[in-house]
Amino acid sequence: MYWRYLTRAARRCSVHTTSSRTVGWWDHVAPAAKDPINGVTEAFLADPSPFKINLGVGAYRDDKGRPVVLQCVREAEAKIAGSEFLTKMVEESVKLVYGKDSDVVKEGRSAGVQALSGTGACRLFAEFQRRFHPESHIYFPDPTWSNHHNIWRDAQIPERTYHYYDPDSKSLDFAALMDDIKNAPDSSFFLFHPSAHNPTGVDPTEEQWREISYQFKVKGHFPFFDMAYQGFASGDLDKDAQAIRIFLEDEHLIGCAQSYAKSMGLYGHRVGCLSILCVDSKQAAAIRSQIQQIARAMYGSPPVHGILLVETILSDPNLKSLWIDEVKIMADRIQRKRTTLRQNLEKLGSSLNWEHITNQLGMFCFSGLTPYQVDRLAKEFHIYMTQDGRISMAGVTTGNVNYLANAIHEVTRSEQETAKILCSISV
Repeated sequence: MYWRYLTRAARRCSVHTTSSRTVGWWDHVAPAAKDPINGVTEAFLADPSPFKINLGVGAYRDDKGRPVVLQCVREAEAKIAGSEFLTKMVEESVKLVYGKDSDVVKEGRSAGVQALSGTGACRLFAEFQRRFHPESHIYFPDPTWSNHHNIWRDAQIPERTYHYYDPDSKSLDFAALMDDIKNAPDSSFFLFHPSAHNPTGVDPTEEQWREISYQFKVKGHFPFFDMAYQGFASGDLDKDAQAIRIFLEDEHLIGCAQSYAKSMGLYGHRVGCLSILCVDSKQAAAIRSQIQQIARAMYGSPPVHGILLVETILSDPNLKSLWIDEVKIMADRIQRKRTTLRQNLEKLGSSLNWEHITNQLGMFCFSGLTPYQVDRLAKEFHIYMTQDGRISMAGVTTGNVNYLANAIHEVTRSEQETAKILCSISV
């Protein structure tokens, strides 16, 4: 009996020890670094001030600062009740990129799949790149959307950067960009924003895109376009796809991630598309099967509701026309707010040059504000943006633009004084 008691006690001790060890499985896991954009939203939500402004998230808002449900989406909702899963969404998305009359569409040379918004489309391509070009790198513009780094890092694709933005002129550093393209190893992968560059709002001109495309032919590089804001740069969907169509004319093979989060106001629906341009329909079928297999292992299939909304809008001529009109309205409102913000800063007597506010395009203004000035805006004025000074122009409204201009004017006073001194010295 005594030995049986000892055996049972030993077993209980063993179970307790094992349980204690199990508790320690995740003790070494530290909190992840905060996402720079989500961190802005968290700080904004925690601020009780009634005057607070969130200029962090790149989602469209109306002039009252409220999320918008587009009329075309409301009408599409009424049409899809009871609908089955359809397959035209990818085909219609490809038409938006390459043009509805493009040979790419007619010949079936695009391998496309539905994706979990633009993030999911980028992640699928990064994994595809890793599997079939495991020794390759990806070149990002400096700067780029912060999540690009996370996406390709998790796919174990080493990243490099190419020159893009000149902080002194607050414009494109085209000469340095071209040098980096020429000096990169042949057959390198490059990521581009075809329009409304995030975070700078600075895009190459048509002629510059043609020079970039030509140099890509010389070097044999592969262009991957992340198109999250089609229509927000110019208000014209075709014009905002011009860069991709220039590469198409020059007979490049192309990859493209599309998102409908902003252009259709479907941020929470996670609707996107990944397409890869191929040499023929046979190659397209092979590549499509590989992408579908990658997606199957990651998430199976995307939610159907948002896909049906997008498909319905793009397939219905009346709804598509309404959507195009609404995109133009959103783009025009953002441009008007750029003009108003610049005018207000100039009326306050700021000695700094604010031309870049109206020269830049799309959802974002790369303000030129320093991290110190951004911190002052948050602490003293309850205005929140990312540390790089990126302003989401959709968060600027008629009701807050004066307050915003006054706050920016106040935190840049020391910089203005320096500019005045330098100006007097030069004179």
